[in-house]
Amino acid sequence: MVRKMLFLLVVLFTGTAAHAEGTVKEGQFMASRILGKNVEFTLYLPPGYGRDERRYPVIYLMHGGGDGQNQDWYRFGNANLVFDRLIESGEVPPFIAVTPEGRRDDDNKFNTYYMNDADGQYLWQDMFVKEFIPHVEKSFPVLPGKKSRGILGLSMGGYAAIAFSMKYPDLFAGAAALSAAFRTDQQIVDMDQAGYDRRYGKAWGVGLTGRDRLNQPYYANSVLDLVDKTPAEDIKKTELYIDCGSYDDFFVGNAELTLKLQKLKVPHHFMAREGGHDWTYWRTGLPQATAFLGKVFHQ
Repeated sequence: MVRKMLFLLVVLFTGTAAHAEGTVKEGQFMASRILGKNVEFTLYLPPGYGRDERRYPVIYLMHGGGDGQNQDWYRFGNANLVFDRLIESGEVPPFIAVTPEGRRDDDNKFNTYYMNDADGQYLWQDMFVKEFIPHVEKSFPVLPGKKSRGILGLSMGGYAAIAFSMKYPDLFAGAAALSAAFRTDQQIVDMDQAGYDRRYGKAWGVGLTGRDRLNQPYYANSVLDLVDKTPAEDIKKTELYIDCGSYDDFFVGNAELTLKLQKLKVPHHFMAREGGHDWTYWRTGLPQATAFLGKVFHQ
C-alpha cells in the first residue's frame, strides 16, 4: 500500500513538473527543380501539433555560413528548448520553424550566402522564394500570407533575414538578425583572397581583388546598399530586429545599418550587447529575437 502511494505521488509530481515539448525533425527534403537537387531542411513542430486542425505561423530559421548547416540551431543553439519555453509562457503563439540547408553541397567550398550565383548556375534565393516557401505552405498547416511569416537568422542567416525583407517587402511580417554578416565596402575590399572567394566568390565573382569586388552583383545584394535603394515605405513593411555583439567584427556594418534606418525614419529594434560572434551570443539572443517575432504575429 505504501509502495502504491509512493508511486502515485511520483506520477503526480512528474505530471505537474513536466513541460510540453515540441518535436524536431531533421533530414526532411524538398525536391527543387531550380537547383536540380533535393534541399534538406530541419523542422520544429510545437507542443500539441497534430492534435487538432489548427494552423500556425511559421518562422524561417536561417543558419550561419562557414561550416554552418541546417541542424545547428538545435544541436548547438537549443532552439527547441527556447521555443518550448516561449510558447508555454504565452510570449509567442505556437509556431512552426523551418531551417533550409544553405550549403550548396557537402564539400561547401563556396558559401551561397543565400544569394543567386552571379553566373546563374546556382540560384538559392530563387529556390527559397519560388519553391521552398510554397512547399512549406502546401505541406504543413501554416497560416497563409505575410502576416504569419517571420524570418530569423544568425551571421550569414542574419544577412539573409534583413536582405530578403528589403528585396521582398511583402513576404515577411518580421525579420530578426543576430550578428548579421553585414560588411562595409572597405571590409569587402580588405578581405583576404581565400576568405572572400569562399564567402562571396560564387555570388559576385571568384578571384576578384580590391575594388573590383564592388561590382553590380555586390551592390545588388549588399544590405548597406539595399537600404539606400529601397524606398523607405517598403522597408517599413517589415518589422526589423537587429542584435550584434560589441566585440563582433560585424558590429561596424550593423551600426551603419541602424544609422541609415534612423536617417530614413524607419522604426526598428537595434541592440548591442557585450559579446562576440559565437554560440554563447546566439543562444542568449535567441529568446528575445523569437519573442519579437511573436509580438509581430500577435499584431
